Amino acid sequence: MLPWSTELAGRIEQGVVRSELLRGNPLGDPHDRPIHVYLPPGYDEQPARRYPVVYTIQGYTGHVATWFNRMPFRRPYPELADELFATTDTPPAIVVYVDAWTSLGGSQFLDSPAIGRYHSYLCDEVVPWVDAQYRTLADRDHRAIAGKSSGGYGAMVTPMLRPDLFGALATHAGDALFEVCYQPGFCEIARTLRDEYDGSYDAFHADRRRRLHGTKDSDMDLIEMYGYAAAYSANPDGTVSMPFDDVGALVPDVWARWLAWDPVLMAGRPGYAEALRTQRAIWIDAGTRDEYYLDFGALAFRRALTAAGVPDQTVHFELFEAKHGGIEYRYPLALAWLCERIA
Repeated sequence: MLPWSTELAGRIEQGVVRSELLRGNPLGDPHDRPIHVYLPPGYDEQPARRYPVVYTIQGYTGHVATWFNRMPFRRPYPELADELFATTDTPPAIVVYVDAWTSLGGSQFLDSPAIGRYHSYLCDEVVPWVDAQYRTLADRDHRAIAGKSSGGYGAMVTPMLRPDLFGALATHAGDALFEVCYQPGFCEIARTLRDEYDGSYDAFHADRRRRLHGTKDSDMDLIEMYGYAAAYSANPDGTVSMPFDDVGALVPDVWARWLAWDPVLMAGRPGYAEALRTQRAIWIDAGTRDEYYLDFGALAFRRALTAAGVPDQTVHFELFEAKHGGIEYRYPLALAWLCERIA
């Protein structure tokens, strides 16, 4: 558990994806996006060999450099992944660290008229860019996607939306079962808006632009909930409808738009259920003390897979003793499990 970086057995290359799909996005965020690509040990020594690929996507407020943050007594995931390939018989894979950060803190990896086309960017620009630059096994059966929290959400929904591209997934405490993980927070957000901003998100945004984010305790909760709404219930003109009113009560038609994106409910719809049945591997886990009750979301998604007819042998489901944060040690377990099935 050294407090400084260690030399990798493989190597990480840094590149830039120049996205035409993100050019001119509604938030004015950069359309040139950094990308980090991990190449496993032996990649350079075996020039004829091709590799499966695991795309790794981040949680809310995360960006590609966040993966390399080093906490006390902990090691960042890229080092843990490298150790996995260097010291075990796990089939080697290329691991791609994708950037989908926005000035709202995230995108949920969906296309949104309020944020930008981040789902299409991932599928139609990032994946082809990687396949063109590196010796990949460029087929959905050898391509997986993994993430935690909002990244776990993206890992659940992306293979449902694009089963032609992704044949395996791992979700760690991914956003799911929206009435449990999101709805309980609506009243507190409505109260905060009332007490600090006269009930107006416009007033919050105007205030936030004048100062450093995080200098008010409510900043994170407010921006995160707004970011979810911008992903799930944006309007064609780019405005954002919130799923609750000034007293925290549900706005039924807007809430229905959120539920349409809930992985638990999506899994029960014919096209998405069929997509899930084609997956080679599905890893689901969460901590039993998750502050957002995403352990319940994980269990509900697992049950939805069973109802959708996904074979039990395809799925690994596990609840473990932990909260929402500090679970990076779980990622190599899922990575090894995926690689064994997509190699």
